[in-house]
Formats: sequence, structure tokens, C-alpha cells
Amino acid sequence: MQFSNSLIKWYLQNKRDLPWRNTTNPYIIWLSEIMLQQTRVAQGLPYFNAFTEAFPTIFDLANAEEEQVLKLWQGLGYYSRARNLHATAKFIATELNGVFPENYENLLKLKGVGEYTAAAIASFSYNEPVAVVDGNVFRVLSRYFNIDSDISEGKTKKEFQNIAQEVLPTDKPALFNQAIMEFGAMQCVPKNPNCNSCILNSSCAALQHKKVLELPVKTKKTKVTNRYLNYLILKDIDSNYIVQKREGKGIWENLYEFPMIETEDLVSEHDFMNQLAFVDFFNKKPNEIFILNQKIILHKLSHQNLHIRFFQLNFNEKLPDSKTFAEIEKLPFPIVIHNFMNSNCFNSL
Repeated sequence: MQFSNSLIKWYLQNKRDLPWRNTTNPYIIWLSEIMLQQTRVAQGLPYFNAFTEAFPTIFDLANAEEEQVLKLWQGLGYYSRARNLHATAKFIATELNGVFPENYENLLKLKGVGEYTAAAIASFSYNEPVAVVDGNVFRVLSRYFNIDSDISEGKTKKEFQNIAQEVLPTDKPALFNQAIMEFGAMQCVPKNPNCNSCILNSSCAALQHKKVLELPVKTKKTKVTNRYLNYLILKDIDSNYIVQKREGKGIWENLYEFPMIETEDLVSEHDFMNQLAFVDFFNKKPNEIFILNQKIILHKLSHQNLHIRFFQLNFNEKLPDSKTFAEIEKLPFPIVIHNFMNSNCFNSL
């Protein structure tokens, strides 16, 4: 209990004042937990504030158009989270009359809600004594107890879940879960933690064995593939543009983009523009072609490195279904395209 009590004491003295910590409303807690998956608090907070302003209740989110949800999510990445969020909101609003499941097991049945998120909602909203295990918890427990099991292996998660459950004070589950995650985020950080100022330094096994920076152990590497995306900015005589919605599974599902040609390797700028000159676009040929970004944009995703170029193609006539810039900037785009649309390269056209 010394470990648990020390963490709670530290938390009460050092915790950040975050809006989702001032409520037991499961909708607000669910929203924050989905947003903070794969996302730092500093990055996620403005999005959380925007979502709660636009959708103050689960019914508001359920009744929203998907494009509005994706537009507000633009820049957070991992867009399947937003689509699952919207789908789950519709399910809770229509099938459960807007009432969230009130225990861990039933929360797990919701789309997009895994073990960690279900534990967080169950403990924070309903004070159910179920331990959370996220990256911060892995790090704190592995260091404090000197556990060198590989966290990239499935069986290790169960090992850590059992340990977290053992140290969880059943009378203060919400407080302890918040404490251990905050401790990992602020004190027991991945690189160069300040162990001298740590309240657990006298009993931390990793510190005693000089293994702090070696833990937790994670050997499985993510395989990263390279992709080469060439976006075509088709601009007609009225200064309107062609955009299209990405269909099917894969990155950026249901987001918008300019017409794109993907190549297996990086084709030279000269060769690519020569090929474009012979392509018919809506039975029309461009009168002018040039590249907009002289330096290739490298956009890194979890499993892919995207090498991105933008080519301008001007037409001396109208293009079908073209849209004004004012129209397209209201649509949800991948952040790399959104940023380019707001850059000097695009605005100087």
C-alpha cells in the first residue's frame, strides 16, 4: 500500500487541472479517453474543447454529420477513432437511450472501446475497481518492480494487468488510476526522468539496479513502408478546384483530397510532368503544368512514410463538379494536405 499511497499523495500535489477530471459524466470521460489514445494531452486538449462545445451531449454527437465530426478531428490522426466515436455515439443514443453502460464488461462491447478505455470509464465514472494499463502504467510498473518482460508480447499485458490490479486500492480506484497515469506522464517519463526528485526513489527496483532507461522492454519493431503520392491541383478557368472523397479502407478513409497518382518509386519531376501532359482530364488537357513544392514533403504515419508532391495543372475552361476554395476548405482533409492548402505555395497561385 505504500506504493499506492505515495502515488496518490504525489498526484494530489502535482496533478494537472484538466476538464475531464472535474466530472464523472461518462460521455465526457469517454470522449477524452478516445481522443487521448496515441495523442499527447497538450495536442488533444484543444480538440476536446472544440468537440464538447460543438457536441455538448451524446445526442448532439450522434446527430452530427460525419463530415463535421471528421473536420473537427482534422489533425489528430488515426481517423478510425473519429469514425468509431461517431458510430458509438449513434448506438448509445438510439439503442441505449443515451445512457452509457455502467460497468467494465458492458463498456467493452462498445465499438472502439478496448480494455484500457473501458477500465478508465468504469473507474472514473462509476468507481469500479478495475485497473487501467496504458503506456505510462507499463513504464511505472516495469521500473518500480524491475520487470523485464517484453511489453510487445500479448502475454505481458496480462502480467501487467494482474500487477496493476494487485496494487489498486479498491476503495479509491479512480484516484489511483489517475495518479499512476499522471505519474508516468509527468515524473516517470520515457527519457531522462529526474529520479533524484522522485518520491519512489528509495524503493524503485530499477533505480537500485541502474536499469531505469532500459525499462520497459519492447523489442518488436513496427515495419514502415514508403509510399510516393503525387497530388494534382486541377485549377479551371474560374479558379475552382477538383477534390474527391477517399473511399474504401486504408489511411484517411472518408477524408477529402485532390486527385492523386501513387507511384511505386520516386519518379523524376521532369518525367512525371511529361506523362501528365498526355493525360486527358474530363476529356480536357491542361495548358500549363508545374510543381508547387520543390522539396518533397515527408509525412510520417505509424506504419508508413508518405513522400508527397503537389503539381499544378491549369485549364483554360471549366471543369465539371469543381469547387471554390471557400467550399473545399470546409471539408475534412488529411492534415498534411490542409497545411499545404494554407501555405504560401498554394496561396500564391
